[in-house]
Amino acid sequence: MKTLLRMPFQSRTWREGLHALLNFPVALTGFLFAVVGLAVSGALLFLVVGLPLFALTLLVIRLYGRFERIRARYFLGLQVAEPEPLRLRPGQRGIAAWIGAVLRSNVTWRSTAYALLHLWWALFTFVTVTVLWSIGLFGLTFPAWGWTITRYGGEPGVGINVDGEGGGWIWDSPWEYALVAVAGALVMVVAAPVIRGLAVVDRLLVSTLLGRSEAAARMLQLETDRSTVVDTSAADLRRIERDLHDGAQARLVALAMELGMAKETIASDPEAASRLVNEAHGEVKLALQELRDLARGIHPAILTDRGLGPALSAVASRCRVPVAVDIELPSRPAQAIEGIAYFTASELLQNVSKHSGATRAGVDVWRVGDRLMLQVTDDGNGGADPTTGSGLAGLADRLGAVDGLLAVHSPAGGPTTVTAELPWRDRTAADVPAR
Repeated sequence: MKTLLRMPFQSRTWREGLHALLNFPVALTGFLFAVVGLAVSGALLFLVVGLPLFALTLLVIRLYGRFERIRARYFLGLQVAEPEPLRLRPGQRGIAAWIGAVLRSNVTWRSTAYALLHLWWALFTFVTVTVLWSIGLFGLTFPAWGWTITRYGGEPGVGINVDGEGGGWIWDSPWEYALVAVAGALVMVVAAPVIRGLAVVDRLLVSTLLGRSEAAARMLQLETDRSTVVDTSAADLRRIERDLHDGAQARLVALAMELGMAKETIASDPEAASRLVNEAHGEVKLALQELRDLARGIHPAILTDRGLGPALSAVASRCRVPVAVDIELPSRPAQAIEGIAYFTASELLQNVSKHSGATRAGVDVWRVGDRLMLQVTDDGNGGADPTTGSGLAGLADRLGAVDGLLAVHSPAGGPTTVTAELPWRDRTAADVPAR
């Protein structure tokens, strides 16, 4: 009840009411331009000038839709994502390409539908708010000006249905003035939720017809995800190149030099040659270990052969704190999803080792419906925040590239719980490695 009584005095109600009052003149302007412009340009389509004029009319209507989004943002507080821009086909230029882009654009036709349909709703909102506010403000302010009619107008009071025979009702007493004010206040109270309801429909019309379409939003998301995947792949390739150059390649160069020196000294100094061969043998072992570590970083053989359970157990055994691993999966997911889950858990456990100060941690993996859930917990210091540009932010982007999610709960002082959610896709024959 208190909320209802406060509504008439809130700025939101007045902004939405003003939006409803402006609906009619704005919508009438858009409707008339759309009807006249489309009719004239449509009648001239058989002439050379007809098609460019038709496209120009549609472009102006598109700009009208942009104005309506701005108006909705200011008066209704509706943040509508800008729709996709006009897209010229690759390799096309000139007026013909521009006309084609206007005619193909889904935004153009949805803006046109809005301009043609919104007028009737705008008329309804204009009449409704005008009547309610006129009656409400008339009654609410009546005590402030009603007495002037009696004093200066030569009338006994404000009358309703007054005839020459004394019939009707004349407001001329203080209590009648107060009664009219109360009635006006009640109308204003009733008007507030009505205006809120009208604004809901306006928001729906703007977001549906003038906002970004679901297909366009999905396309933009896919483009963003593709960029993320490309950037991640490029970073991985640079890391592999750097590891090969600084690690195994350098050791193999040293090995070749030592073997060359051993070859040159084997006749003159067999003992020195033997020492060089022993050192070369040690370099071979180190190079092989680095190559194994590098291969594990690309895609570990244990993950390919045995799945998430053994692979994550192997990762957990290398963590600096004890890690309990609990894997409950009815079957193995697709290789790509399995790999993402593995590397997600690996990176999170690296964070536990390096930054958490924890004494124990846990990794849980399970399936819920068509989603693969992975959760890493630790009893460390907490304070992990993916919004600070840390590795968690990059991890969230990589998960988002496959319609995954990352949720972090890490209050100061701990504990920390990081939950990753990935789409479940069943393993197919293509995921089974050839033997």
